[in-house]
Amino acid sequence: MPDQTSAQARSNGPAVDFDTIQAAAKRLAGQIERTPTRCSHTLSEITGAEVWVKFENLQFTASFKERGALNKLLQLTAKEKKQGVIAASAGNHSLGVAYHAQRLGIPVTMVMPKNTPFVKIQQTGHFGATIVLEGETFDEAYAHALKVCAERDLVFVHPFNDAHVISGQGTAALEMLEDAPDLDALVCPIGGGGLIAGVATAAKHMKPDMLIYGAEPAMYPSFIARMRGAKARVGGSTIAEGIAVKSVGDLSYSIARPLLEDVLLIEESDFERAIALYCTIEKTITEGAGAAALAALLAYPERFRGRKVGLILSGGNIDTRLLAAVLTRSLIRDGRIANLRFTGDDRPGLLANVSRVLGEQGANIISVEHRRYTLDVPAKGAEFDIEIETRDAQHTEDIIAALVAAGYPPKTI
Repeated sequence: MPDQTSAQARSNGPAVDFDTIQAAAKRLAGQIERTPTRCSHTLSEITGAEVWVKFENLQFTASFKERGALNKLLQLTAKEKKQGVIAASAGNHSLGVAYHAQRLGIPVTMVMPKNTPFVKIQQTGHFGATIVLEGETFDEAYAHALKVCAERDLVFVHPFNDAHVISGQGTAALEMLEDAPDLDALVCPIGGGGLIAGVATAAKHMKPDMLIYGAEPAMYPSFIARMRGAKARVGGSTIAEGIAVKSVGDLSYSIARPLLEDVLLIEESDFERAIALYCTIEKTITEGAGAAALAALLAYPERFRGRKVGLILSGGNIDTRLLAAVLTRSLIRDGRIANLRFTGDDRPGLLANVSRVLGEQGANIISVEHRRYTLDVPAKGAEFDIEIETRDAQHTEDIIAALVAAGYPPKTI
């Protein structure tokens, strides 16, 4: 990624402080949603902390990114608004910029990585942006956007390394502490660092003793690597693609680093579990990056047990097929879906008898695959797999025990 201490990056507005965040809040009032911060009693029971969630997925474009994007756009000169803006984004920044640029009558070009979820590409185009798909990563899209920006003399709206953007993101913390003033810890996703830089600045000013934690994908530990003075080893397909950034911003890092207690690395299974819990418990949809803060509590419960913890649910733009896969995988992980394999003599009634036992035990059969000609099955034998839905892992064990007792021992696959 190009060096973000360039003149372009350094010139993006004044320093970030509590005054610039308060000014941003006044600027944004009535133009974005003031999203709620609510206590989740069930998540509190699960994690051992008193959990308060800031629902930024309730913004019109389903992400906190509107805050920073709009704060930047509102401070453009008349000439800059007429010229138009350009940005690079893995998704949510593009939605925020495109939506508010359309509202304000500002032409916008958006450069997005080729692997950006289709739902975000479609929605960005719906808001009138000219979309350019370039590169496999944010960094490649970013480099192309800078090139186009220079060629066409546009205004670049950086997704995180911009003082106006960071100040806009910090307004989320103002609202959070108005709704839940007793919080003593706050957990925030980290990609490029814009959100946590703004949030930490506001929260630490209001409550100097508050503990601020970042949550970063284990596959993209750019902030942690920089903390340790090491080169980040990044790569791989993460469900948290919105924060899969190879290099944290220089400006956002310099602001956030002195204010953070620690940054926690999150594995894919914890992202998935957090998405599923938000859906099943809070009845709300989150993308992988949006679930990072809850994933941190699930992965590191000892850090937060007994504390009053604020979580920023930063966005809810997840592909519906991916969401379906995550929820199904959650059922399998919790033992509520099991795949059983049976091998036996090919005699009439075998499948019916197994089905009868399953029905008596309260299992719901999802699918059946029956095979007679598999070479590792005797010529006079049969093999079939049954996928079942159960109440929980213990119910699955009870069903298997009943099948064994009835003379139909299965293998779990």
